[in-house]
Amino acid sequence: MKLVGALQAFTLLHSILTTSAFEASSTTTTSSNTCPSASASNTMTRFRAVKQVLPRPHPHWVGDGFNVYPVFGDKAFTREISPLLMFDYAAPKQFPPRSDKKPLGVGEHPHRGFETVTVAFTGEVEHHDSTGKSGVIAQGDVQWMTAGRGIVHQEYHSKEFTKSGGVFEMCQLWVNLPKKDKMTKPGYQLIKNDKIPVVKLPIGVTEEAHVVGTARIIAGDIDKTKGSAKTYSPVQMWDVSLPKVGTEVDLPFPSDQNCVLFVRRGGVQVLSGASDDQKGSKLGPQDVALFHMDGSDTLRVRVTQPDSSIMVLGGEPIDEPIANMGPFVMNTQEELQQAMVDYRSGKFGK
Repeated sequence: MKLVGALQAFTLLHSILTTSAFEASSTTTTSSNTCPSASASNTMTRFRAVKQVLPRPHPHWVGDGFNVYPVFGDKAFTREISPLLMFDYAAPKQFPPRSDKKPLGVGEHPHRGFETVTVAFTGEVEHHDSTGKSGVIAQGDVQWMTAGRGIVHQEYHSKEFTKSGGVFEMCQLWVNLPKKDKMTKPGYQLIKNDKIPVVKLPIGVTEEAHVVGTARIIAGDIDKTKGSAKTYSPVQMWDVSLPKVGTEVDLPFPSDQNCVLFVRRGGVQVLSGASDDQKGSKLGPQDVALFHMDGSDTLRVRVTQPDSSIMVLGGEPIDEPIANMGPFVMNTQEELQQAMVDYRSGKFGK
């Protein structure tokens, strides 16, 4: 739902479309390698080090159906999280039945130059777009929408969920497209829960009694298990359940890719550095850890609260400028201006 992951984007859109203050609501970020170089090889295991912990942000409403946390805060649309752009998380919230009323959500809005990834944890999200695609995602399902050269869509609580009411929890991430793919044809991947591969943790465990958690691989791969989503550049997106307090799990993660860890619920401690001299970073609900690109290819996580759940995210940085304005993400200000012209001319979703 672009949860409208647009979260901030949708609220910007009205002013963007009705005023000429284009420059005031747009930014361009030039790529620069701020990651430290890989450390020298060491015979003992080193775990990827935490660079910064982003505290839980304040939630706000997107439309009338999505009360979301802007998870990345001021790190959104920066190289530090590339190829990710933005992340909105709607924590569990009870909605009463509305059998005689219009579903809550966000009305028609455009996108260009990136992809939106919506994950339904509980409740249902319905989607319609200008290419004629529509669908409903329920518990565990994923909607991976490629805006490409332009699409107009709307997303809202499904008709069935609106009638029944219940607990609603979901998230939406925006994933950047490389310059060569920004004007690709719009597309839509509906990934059902039962089509998402699940890896038992720790990696390689064979006896059920020794399983301490699971990882759903939406995109990317763990060990030899590949995720369901087709992506334009390397992207990692794992939904990890860690129910047992005190357990430690090592997660392999590509050393040349940006890495982000988000806590959905519960709590964990991320252990950094050499195995004989670990430093811990404690994270609670909606906290985020950003990692150094320090040559390590392993994350170590210790569970501090029962029934914890985290998302491990990231991918290969796209070493290109980022120009963003509301629901458009391109490489230059001129491309953003052209996106607005094309949208107003009715060219999106064609």
